[in-house]
Amino acid sequence: MTIKIIEGEKFAHMLIEGANNLSNNAKIIDALNVFPVPDGDTGTNLNLTITSGVKEVKGQSTEHVGKVAGAFAKGLLMGARGNSGVILSQLFRGFSKSVEGKETINAKDLSKAFEFGVEMAYKAVMKPVEGTILTVAKDSAKKAVTFAKKK
Repeated sequence: MTIKIIEGEKFAHMLIEGANNLSNNAKIIDALNVFPVPDGDTGTNLNLTITSGVKEVKGQSTEHVGKVAGAFAKGLLMGARGNSGVILSQLFRGFSKSVEGKETINAKDLSKAFEFGVEMAYKAVMKPVEGTILTVAKDSAKKAVTFAKKK
């Protein structure tokens, strides 16, 4: 079985479609937001943050995965809203550092980038709390690594 390669344009498309999906479900995420603080704005904050990241991606060339990831991470950081937005920006800061020199990536590169993003996000939070976006990211990265090893 071959490992599929993701090119910059495809990666940019994935980010944009992910942002669209988040935007379409922001109110549902707001309603789920009860821990650790039931402020009901996580979906809104994530949507505002990711919209800023996508705007930065759309202003860049999309031929190089590392450059797309770097632009996305920069946009997330500049537009981060609330704790969830800051954590999301740190997840992708680590992700982008992991792939910055790569024109294309495969499943193993992608899973390692997820892991590096999780490490960076945990380091950025003074007192990480399990059961938050950090846990979701950590568990997702573990699953991605397991999947990539099978390819």
